Amino acid sequence: MSAADRPRLVVAGVHSGAGKTTLTLGLLAALARQGIRVQAFKAGPDYIDPSFHTVATGRTARNLDTWMMPAAAVQEVFWRATADADMALVEGVMGLFDGQDPFSNRGSTAELSLFLQAPVLLVLDARSMARSAAAVVKGFQVLDPAVRLAGVIANRVGSSSHLELIRAAVEDACGIPVLGGLPRQPELTLPERHLGLVPAVEHTALNRMLDDLAAAVTAAVDVPRVVALARSAPPLPEPDAQLFAGQAQPPRAVIAVAQDEAFHFYYPENLELLAWCGAQLRPFRPLHGEPVPADADGLYLGGGFPEQFAAQLSAQRAALASIRTSVQAGMPTLAECGGLMLLAEELVDRQGNVYPLAGVLPLRVRMQERRAALGYREAEALTPSFLLAAGERVRGHEYHYSTAEWRAELPPAYRVTSRRGAAQEGVVCGNLVAGYTHIHFASNPAAAQRWVNACANYRQRRVQGRTLTAGRDQEGGKA
Repeated sequence: MSAADRPRLVVAGVHSGAGKTTLTLGLLAALARQGIRVQAFKAGPDYIDPSFHTVATGRTARNLDTWMMPAAAVQEVFWRATADADMALVEGVMGLFDGQDPFSNRGSTAELSLFLQAPVLLVLDARSMARSAAAVVKGFQVLDPAVRLAGVIANRVGSSSHLELIRAAVEDACGIPVLGGLPRQPELTLPERHLGLVPAVEHTALNRMLDDLAAAVTAAVDVPRVVALARSAPPLPEPDAQLFAGQAQPPRAVIAVAQDEAFHFYYPENLELLAWCGAQLRPFRPLHGEPVPADADGLYLGGGFPEQFAAQLSAQRAALASIRTSVQAGMPTLAECGGLMLLAEELVDRQGNVYPLAGVLPLRVRMQERRAALGYREAEALTPSFLLAAGERVRGHEYHYSTAEWRAELPPAYRVTSRRGAAQEGVVCGNLVAGYTHIHFASNPAAAQRWVNACANYRQRRVQGRTLTAGRDQEGGKA
């Protein structure tokens, strides 16, 4: 494959729930089992779908978000990740044209396909539909002719004759191929809960499920023609490096990263940018009682599902104490969503059970049945910190079912702007930045550099402190 040759295909839906995740996972698993090195991507900010993609392909899946990331960053992330891949498969978000603006493609899967010059495979929910399927596909064709709609997969077809009706109608009226149809198979439905799919890390029989999906897609879809569509994408010019420009800096600080079943929402580029700026990343598992590593100079507490493991997490008193001690000692710490919850005094679950947690912040977190927040956020720093200067901006998103009950007032971290207006969010407390907003460093790479610098300074102070203490001990011993 030449440097500019990047076979690629976007899997989009006519609406949310059309079946794009099921189809994408089945295609990824089928291709990987054929020995094809397929790189998976997810449009939008979602953390959970990429965790399944990663297991299906054996390669780290990536998010491509045209709102959180500048266009050049989207192209750079895609280019870097596909350097050694045979093809790329991008799972869209919502419907093909659904995004931030009812009058344009901004923030949509359609916009991403244009950024990548990628053909689109449209997933059509075909229940109770025959020739009307052609009208739906034709509408998607004409709304924006610049988006290259290259093929259709019918989902939830009732029979082979039903599929043939849809195929004849769509191919006659729209002039694009119907490459197969997945029958209604409830057993292949992925389990869900309040934030979407149950994460891959919690599945005990995921590989068997992926085998079943691969078999179902191989039987129902013309996979070789899907690959041919990906190979029909035009050569892609190499983008200028902006996120990972120049040379990576040598290691100069250690950042401990909470990574287990309760905490695993991290954008790969966030971690890679920290490493690029000179951080050694040290995973630890607070859910399993592992304390903050002794050589840590920074702490990254990402999102996840601490509420699902509240009893087990609350029982890890030594691990929680190590987190509390580290933050109180001034270790530069970023806590996002689940990480914010971890730092609370207690968590109250939906049944009213109360679980003590790290107790770093004067905060009670309460789970509720209704969603508390969902959507993109542009965050302007209100209080300067190791991460952002006052007035500096970064982009991210929120999605949670918990509410924060603060027992004392602390300086706010951000002024976040969303579709509903603006509000204060998060807190800055010493060398801690904590809030519900998941930020993406691609929107402001300087934040990653500034954090690593702060960790390196903390390391230097810590080493100097040990040296001074050792010197005093030696003097005392001589006396």
